[in-house]
Amino acid sequence: MDDPQLGVSTQTLVSSKGEFQSAKRLPQYLAAISVTIGAFALGNVLAWTSPTADELSQTTNNNFTSTLMTQSEWSWVGSLMNIGAALVVLPVGYLIDKIGRKFTMLGLVFPFTAGWFLMVWAKQTVPLYYVGRIVTGMMGGAFSLTAPVYVSEIAESDIRGTLGTYFQLMVTVGILFVYVLGSQVNAFALTLVCGIVPLVFGVVFFFMPETPLYYIQTGRIDRARDSLQYFRGKLYNVEPELQVMENVVDTSRAQKLSLSESFNTTAAKRALLVSLGLMVFQQLSGVNAVIFYASNIFAEAGSDIKPAIATIIVGVIQVIATFISSLCIDKLGRRILLIASDAVMTICSTVLGVFFYLKHNGNDVSNIGWLPLVSVCLFIVMFSFGYGPIPWLMVGELFPNQIKGTASSIACLLNWFLSFLVTKFFSDMVTAFGIYTTFWIFSAISCLGTIFVFFIVPETKGKSLEEIQKELGGESPNNAPAGLVFEAPEKL
Repeated sequence: MDDPQLGVSTQTLVSSKGEFQSAKRLPQYLAAISVTIGAFALGNVLAWTSPTADELSQTTNNNFTSTLMTQSEWSWVGSLMNIGAALVVLPVGYLIDKIGRKFTMLGLVFPFTAGWFLMVWAKQTVPLYYVGRIVTGMMGGAFSLTAPVYVSEIAESDIRGTLGTYFQLMVTVGILFVYVLGSQVNAFALTLVCGIVPLVFGVVFFFMPETPLYYIQTGRIDRARDSLQYFRGKLYNVEPELQVMENVVDTSRAQKLSLSESFNTTAAKRALLVSLGLMVFQQLSGVNAVIFYASNIFAEAGSDIKPAIATIIVGVIQVIATFISSLCIDKLGRRILLIASDAVMTICSTVLGVFFYLKHNGNDVSNIGWLPLVSVCLFIVMFSFGYGPIPWLMVGELFPNQIKGTASSIACLLNWFLSFLVTKFFSDMVTAFGIYTTFWIFSAISCLGTIFVFFIVPETKGKSLEEIQKELGGESPNNAPAGLVFEAPEKL
């Protein structure tokens, strides 16, 4: 392009007929929703053990199982999905760069379904539950890597945050779906329905294009143009935006850096630090502990709400809060939501620790029974506002193209490994230190997370992926060549 000031804006998008039109948003929203059906399926995997615990960990007379699982066996059923997710993210990071984002995700459909049906057929065979949980964990973990990358590469910069939060939103919807359905049907029916969800994803997502950035990376410019035209609308002039993407990919190729050298750049090292830090503070915030103890805390507050209803209430809170977050994230920004999220979670965890400490020491806590209930609800709301969706969103935003697959895999691997540790050993922590000390530990970690975000995490709101790379590398975005920074147009 001859004009160095040319950017992607509504003023410069002129069609061959002399008409101009801003980019359409609907195709981007539909693509984001379709790809996050995989996130819904991941939510099913995460929540499945909650409504099935009573039925599968005791002798029953239904047609699903008569297996009596020990507490140890059931703890493995709960935690093995995290191991599966951790095992798969590195290979998937390689695959998304080799065969593409779309075909990697479509390749997950049948193994995902097979994992669920292994548990349908398991009946009295406990090892089949183990295998089924590992397989479904692997497929869910693969979606946790590929879906955010896909969304970040198809979305305009000023709605990338909103679309990026759809992943966590659909995870919470998938969790709530299992809570509600599991309260009404037995484990057999619940597992069967969960096995159908990946097939629904496959049918819907099959019709979506590959990302334009992947096509450019593989030298298929015409396919990239068609893909970008699909996501922006037929009357949108995609050439300036396409040229920006080509320039970025060409620059990466011209550097001719090996993978290890690519990781050694300032931008890559800072992106890795930020993404790994966010994953650490997300998993060690104590969210799993709060959700695990939610029904107990409802009881402590003097409520006669049944455990199944309590978990549904928690699920509803998560969905509503995450949805509100999706509306705010491109207006308020990532940093303010993360800082507010961690600060409030610090207070809530401290309050829960104090409550259980007083109760443990024989103090009368009946007058403040409402306090832990409020703390739990507020904790879940603030987690869903910030530390729930944003780490996954930023994994798709932060990394340069040449290491995106591998680096995103490392971040996801750490997340699932920590999730396994918390899920598997939380009960041991409670036994060793007491529930109040455990909550105080989580409170201290959340406090550190607030400091980490304040000093380390950059703001990415409204910035192009190329502009983010320049800022991570220490360059002022104001000094970046105009051709590498594009402004998202107004929606129709």
